[in-house]
Amino acid sequence: MTSWNTYKQKLLKDPEFKRLYDESQPEFEIARAIIRARIEKKITQADLAEKMNTTQSVISRVEQARTSPSISFLKRLAAALNTTLQVQFK
Repeated sequence: MTSWNTYKQKLLKDPEFKRLYDESQPEFEIARAIIRARIEKKITQADLAEKMNTTQSVISRVEQARTSPSISFLKRLAAALNTTLQVQFK
């Protein structure tokens, strides 16, 4: 049985796959950060959505990296989580 990391390394040898993978990294990093912050605050997607005056499905789409949230959405999210929004270029 092949592990995900082994399989991913094989896929990353394909230039087109690697390009698409690299392009999607910011969305996945945002999703991981939101999930981590929400879990640390011990709130559900529904609770977060209510605090932001949006729907649970919107939070779900962002957490699945199926959409790119706007800066204003991220500011509202940070406020709802009682955190701060920081942006970095590396």
